[in-house]
Formats: sequence, C-alpha cells, structure tokens
Amino acid sequence: MPEPGTAPKPGTAPEPALKRLPGGTFLMGGDDPDANPGDGEGPVREVAVAPFAISPYTVTNDEFAAFADATGHRTDAERFGWSHVFAGFLPGRLRRVSPRAGRAPWWCAVRGADWRHPEGPGSTLDGRADHPVVHVSWNDAAAFCRWAGVRLPAETEWEYAARGGLTGKRYPWGDDLTPDGEHMCNIWQGHFPTRNTAEDGYKGTAPVTAFPPNGYGLHNMAGNVWEWCADAWGDGRALRGGSYLCHASYCNRYRIAARTANSPDSSSGNTGFRYAAD
Repeated sequence: MPEPGTAPKPGTAPEPALKRLPGGTFLMGGDDPDANPGDGEGPVREVAVAPFAISPYTVTNDEFAAFADATGHRTDAERFGWSHVFAGFLPGRLRRVSPRAGRAPWWCAVRGADWRHPEGPGSTLDGRADHPVVHVSWNDAAAFCRWAGVRLPAETEWEYAARGGLTGKRYPWGDDLTPDGEHMCNIWQGHFPTRNTAEDGYKGTAPVTAFPPNGYGLHNMAGNVWEWCADAWGDGRALRGGSYLCHASYCNRYRIAARTANSPDSSSGNTGFRYAAD
C-alpha cells in the first residue's frame, strides 16, 4: 500500500507494500501460566510456514477510504447501523442511551458508530488518517483484500511474522513488557476500565507506524488493534495481537501466542487488520 496520507487514482487498487519473509519452521504457541485456558494457545509445537509476504502495518483510515471510495463498499457496521465503542470514549448523553454488553459493560452498542465515525455521531477521522481503520468486520477486511489483490494472513503466518525471528518470547521484542522502562506497544495502563494513564502516549488508537518495529520490520504486532486472520475458529474467525484496551487485570492477549475470535460480521472500535500475499 502507499504510505499513509496518499491515495491511488479513483477506481484503482494501490500496489501493496509488503515485507517478504523467508518462511521455514518455528515454535508456535505458548505454555504461559497467564494464558486463558479456553484460547488454545498451546501446546508449543513446531510448525512449517511457506515463504510469504505481509504488510508492515495495519490498514489505515486513508487506505480503507480509498477502497470505499473506489468500490462503494458499505461495512457491516454501516449496514447494521451500529457498532461497539468503549464507554469511556463517549459523552454522557450517548453513553446513557447506548446498550451495554452483558459480560463486558465497558462496551456500548452505539448507533451511528462506524469506521468513519469511530466514537459514533459527531466523531470524525480528523487527525487519524494514519491510524488503523476500526469498526471493520472480517467480511469487510476480506472485501478490501479482494480489491487490493491480497489476502488475510493465516494464524501461523501471523504468529511467525509477529515473532520477528525470536524463539519462545512473550512479545515481539522479548520477554520484558517495558524493557528499561520503555513502552513498546499501545495497551492500557492504569486501572481498567475506569482510569487509563496513557503512559505509552495513547488512550485510543496510535498511528500504524508508532513504536519500534520487530525484527522483521513489522509495526504494532502487539497492542493497538486486534487483527483479523483468515482462519475459522468455531463459528467465528480468529483475531490476534490484542489492542489498546488490553490490560493484565482482565485481558493479557497482547502476548504473541495469545488469540481470540469473533463472528465474521462483528465490529468494534479496537479491531482492524493487516494483509498478506503468497
């Protein structure tokens, strides 16, 4: 894809920007005592991956806008008329009238929330051209990939890429979450879900190239936004990487081996995607 802030000519898909990776065998999964038992992270096993290419960052708002403008695509959130937004981002009036998710009451179902209006009516993308597009479902991500001539990564490819050549580490940069006190990813600091100190610099999404890349030159393989993968998981599709809302007190899925899933038509303010190619 072009650098954030640029766009292709109307009606044409841009040339994808991809990092070529050599493939080979690697140790996938984890046996971390902090793992969520139902997530299927383990056992650690040797997995072979063919050579492939992957985007160095998640798809941006500008890039998704080029797709939507060229194709007229309407996202699932736009068709349904609502999407999930973190309650702390909403003004009191909107928060009071938006239904809460039962098991995760920090999520509000906000009418009018979509990728163009990340916090619902009245919100815009101003200042977020190079932030990851959010409120996109697996269906929307797959449609973008078809237009751009790419595809979603398999979970094996995603994890191989996230490890950046390291073996058995918790994070894309090693085992220490904040080496020498440096924040390496965009996750929650403070007391979830009521107080975010934003010590890493961001309360919501960060630019897609924020924070140092891993050993393969890939940005934000931990935190920022969840990333859709191609794989089915039960009745849904797999998601990897965690997001800016992850915190050790309830969701430590910003570890490389961590995973979750959602239905292919679901969307939220912390879910995006990157793409891959053979």
